[in-house]
Amino acid sequence: MIWRMVGRDDLNAMITGYRISSALAVAADLALSDHLSAGPRSVADLASAVSADADTLHRLLRALATLGVYRELDDGRFANTELGEGLRSDVPWSLRPLARTLTDPALWSAWGNLGHSVRTGDNSFSALHGVDVWAHRQAVPEQNAIFNANMTALSSMVADAVAVGYDFAHLSSVVDVGGGQGVLLEAVLARHEHLTGTVFDLSHVVAHAPSADASESVASRWSAVSGSFFDEVPTADCYLLKSVLHDWPDAECVQILRTCARGLREGGVVLVVETLLGRPGYEVQAAFSDLNMLVLPGGRERSEQQYAGLLEAADLQLRRVAHTSSSMSIVEARASG
Repeated sequence: MIWRMVGRDDLNAMITGYRISSALAVAADLALSDHLSAGPRSVADLASAVSADADTLHRLLRALATLGVYRELDDGRFANTELGEGLRSDVPWSLRPLARTLTDPALWSAWGNLGHSVRTGDNSFSALHGVDVWAHRQAVPEQNAIFNANMTALSSMVADAVAVGYDFAHLSSVVDVGGGQGVLLEAVLARHEHLTGTVFDLSHVVAHAPSADASESVASRWSAVSGSFFDEVPTADCYLLKSVLHDWPDAECVQILRTCARGLREGGVVLVVETLLGRPGYEVQAAFSDLNMLVLPGGRERSEQQYAGLLEAADLQLRRVAHTSSSMSIVEARASG
C-alpha cells in the first residue's frame, strides 16, 4: 500500500511525539540551555550543576541532539543550538515556561484521558482529578508559577501585534481582563500614550506592578485590581479579553461578557483577542489548541460566527474582526442598540 511507503514514518513520528515533549520538558526543568549559555560543557560538569545522574543525562542530551536542540562536539561536550537557545529563561519569547508546564503529572494524565472527553463531552481534567484545572493550579503553587510564566511568555509573543492591530485613538481607558502579569496592557500603553490602563485578574495571579522593563510613562498610567470577572470589572472605555473566553464553555463566556457589558462606558468596546477557527494559515494551531481547551480548562476555540453568537447573548454586537500579524485576531464588539 502507498501509505506504507510514504506515510508510515510520518505517522509513527506523530504517534511517538509525546517522547519528544517529555524530553524537552525535562531539559527545560533542569535549565540545561541556561547552563549551556556561556558555552559547551561536559556531561559530568552539567550533571553536577543540575544535580542529575551523568549517564542518564547523557542519554537525554544525545536524544535531543538528534533533533537539533543541542549539539554534541567531537570531544563529548554539548552546546546549545539555535533551537536550544529558545529554552533559555533569559531570552525574549522563551519557550522554557511552556515546556515546563509538561512537568505536571496532572496535565499528562488529563491528555491521556482525552478519549473520555471525546466519548462523553466532559472535561478530561475535571473528570479525572475531581477538581478543575484552576483549582489544581491554585493548590500547587509551583505549577501555578510555571503556568503564569508561560502565559506571560506567550502573551509577549503577540502583545505588540495586538497593540498595533487596533486603533485605540478614540478610547481613554483600558482594562486587561484576566490579564495576569499585564504584558498585553504594557504593550498597549507603550504604543498608545494617551491611554490609562488596569490589569485585572484573581489575587493569586495578577501582577501588582508593571515589569522592570516598563517605561516611566507606562508605569505612571498602569494600575492593577484583583477580582473575578464573573462578578464585576472596573469601569472602562475598553475591555481586552485575550485568551480568556477560549478557556470556558459558552454559558460562562456569556456571563463574563455580560459583566464587561455592565461596566462598559457609553461608546466603549469589548475586544476579544483569540485564535479563530477557520482563519487560513492557522488551522493546525487552532485545531489542537481547541483540543487543549477540551482537555484542560474545558473551553474551546471558536469561529467568528460562534463569537458573534456569544456576544449577542450578552447584549453585545460584533462590529468587525481585525486579524493581526500574529495568530491572534481581534473581535470588536459594542453594546447592542
